[in-house]
Amino acid sequence: MSTPKKQVILGAYLGGVNHHTAWWDPRAGSQIEFDSFEHTARTAERGKFDFFFLAEGLALRERAGQIFDQDIIGRPDTFTVLASLAAVTDHLGLAGTINATFNEPYELARQFASLDQLSGGRAAWNVVTSFDAFTGQNFRRGGFLDHSQRYERAEETLEVVRQLWDSWRGDDVVADKENGRFLRRPDAGTFDFHGSQFDIRGRFTVPRSPQGRPVLLQAGVSPQGRDFAAGNADAIFSPYGKLPEAAEFYRDIKARAVSFGRNADDIKILPSASFVLGDTEAEAWEKYHEVRNQQVTGQTALILLEQIWNRDLSTFDPDGPIPDIDPDPDAPPIIQGRAFTYQDRFETVATLRAVSEAKKLTLRETVIDQFERGPIVGTAAQVAEKIDAFVQNDGSDGFIIGSHLVPSGLDEFVDHVVPLLQDRGALRTEYTGTTLRDNLGLPVPHDRISYPDPV
Repeated sequence: MSTPKKQVILGAYLGGVNHHTAWWDPRAGSQIEFDSFEHTARTAERGKFDFFFLAEGLALRERAGQIFDQDIIGRPDTFTVLASLAAVTDHLGLAGTINATFNEPYELARQFASLDQLSGGRAAWNVVTSFDAFTGQNFRRGGFLDHSQRYERAEETLEVVRQLWDSWRGDDVVADKENGRFLRRPDAGTFDFHGSQFDIRGRFTVPRSPQGRPVLLQAGVSPQGRDFAAGNADAIFSPYGKLPEAAEFYRDIKARAVSFGRNADDIKILPSASFVLGDTEAEAWEKYHEVRNQQVTGQTALILLEQIWNRDLSTFDPDGPIPDIDPDPDAPPIIQGRAFTYQDRFETVATLRAVSEAKKLTLRETVIDQFERGPIVGTAAQVAEKIDAFVQNDGSDGFIIGSHLVPSGLDEFVDHVVPLLQDRGALRTEYTGTTLRDNLGLPVPHDRISYPDPV
């Protein structure tokens, strides 16, 4: 008996203002006006996507104390945007990135439970943490949290949030008009939690989620991050867009989930991807190179390298060689609000110099060559085939799709790639469920707390 074809999960993201988003393109719209969010969400729902994903930045990034146009995250409040989108969509999941470090569990639980009620069971929380003192300056708690404590707080935050969500049973609201009885039991919503991070008790105000609990999304590459996601998340964002490393990450996360007593299918693996389409493969690659050359200006290339060197590189020529000076890891950060993700600055610099010399590339060309997010390039048929093959070979369970052009860039994917995925039997032609968990094929979680029925 043949194995059923895996269905490709699709999420849509709307990019912020950064060097990946071509805000200067004449066709580009606002990253703040509601029309942009609405257009992207409606387009994603037209393409039978599973959910719309919204990233968030809690501080405007700075270079040497000043905001710079290559890397601004300027966006309204996530909950306000997602609640507004709930009114103009019917099936699309609504996922928001909200920080567990600077928000209280009761507030988080209430906001996501409210979004889930308003949307009919379509809410998702992308759980992120922060140890960045620069971002923390915007909050009462400041930069108090050490790097080693961020997962400890996040784990306890999730534990509390889940207890709050589970403080109501699905059948607690009776609303029996004939007998004048609203609640099945008088202690619905009661909670009492005492831990190392939180000490709270009271009554939770929002009844049980239409989908049991809002969906939880997470990202993590370190062993601690992978364990956190495998033990808690319904889906994890993968940083790997190429086989075989993507397949190895896929196997590792699924195995970790099983070790936590979960079913391997109950956590989905989702890398992000952009795309460039052409009528021919050659045309698609030509368009891709044009986009990359627009995205990485000389100034952008220097700023991206300043994150690695941690030095002012503004005197260097972008069309000249890689800087011949060493990085300065001990200096105050020249770029604030963006995490440095490389393990070793000196090793990274050595790699960039070796690539530049071997390929005879300028500074800017080296950045274009090395700072690649891996778009899927080709004709619509080729892009559909690459996505389907990647998922069927367990590189992931789907993709989070975005475009350099906001908000209309996704239209091209929906118009040309989605029908081909549907023809291949890899993507639904109609929604069959009503909640995000239905969309993703995730089980409805049981109440963690059981209560005896009232006598």
